[in-house]
Amino acid sequence: MYIIIVGAGKIGSNLIRRAVNDGNDVVVIEQKRDVAEDISAEHDCMVLNADATQTDVLHEARIDRADAIISTTNLDSVNIMVMLLAREHEVSSLVSVVHDVNHIPIFEKIGVHIMGNPQQLIADHLYHSVRYPGVLNFMRLDDESEFIEIEPESDAPIIGRSLESAKSNGVLPEPAIIAAIKRDDRVVAPAGTTAVQEGDLVTVLVTKTSADAVLRAFGHTGENGG
Repeated sequence: MYIIIVGAGKIGSNLIRRAVNDGNDVVVIEQKRDVAEDISAEHDCMVLNADATQTDVLHEARIDRADAIISTTNLDSVNIMVMLLAREHEVSSLVSVVHDVNHIPIFEKIGVHIMGNPQQLIADHLYHSVRYPGVLNFMRLDDESEFIEIEPESDAPIIGRSLESAKSNGVLPEPAIIAAIKRDDRVVAPAGTTAVQEGDLVTVLVTKTSADAVLRAFGHTGENGG
C-alpha cells in the first residue's frame, strides 16, 4: 500500500514503524524539523518537513497514488483540514485521530474512520485493569456492553462444564455470550456441548450487570469482590 502519514509524534512514529516494517510505501509529513529529521534517519521512507494542510505539499507526497492517508497530529483542526483535502483527491481510506468528542460528527460527515482520543483510551484501559483485573483485553461496544478476553483460573467454576450446563446451573449468567475460545493455536467455535478448559483464552460478550458474575465464573474477582 501507498500510505501518507501526517504527524510523527508518539502515535505517528509507532504507526510509521509498523507501516514501514510491513513493506508499505510510506510518506511522512511532519512540520517540526527535528522530528522530521529523526524519522528520516530512522526509517526507509520519504519524509517531508512541511505543512500537510497545503495542497502543494500533498501533491509532493503524491496523494494521487495514496491508498490511505492517516492524520495523527494533536490538533483536530489540522486533522480535519487534511481529511478534507484527501477527500477532494479521492483517497479511498481516510483515518484520523480525534481528540475532542464534540468533533466526531464532523469527521463522520467527511467519511473518516476515527481513532479515539489516545489519552482517553489509555485512561479507559487503566481504569478497566483496576476494575476487572482478570480481564486481559476488552473492546467496548456501547455504554452497556463490551467484549472481554479472559483466561480461567485452574479452579474456576466454569472449568470442565459444558456451556449449556454452565448456563442452566447459573455458573454463567444468562446475558453473557461466549463468542470464541482460543485453544492452543486454533479457535474453537463454541456450542452448547463445548467446555472451557484451563489455558483457554475466551472472548465473552458481557453487560454491566453480568460482568462480575462472568469474572467469578472464570475464577476472578470483580469490582464487588469474591
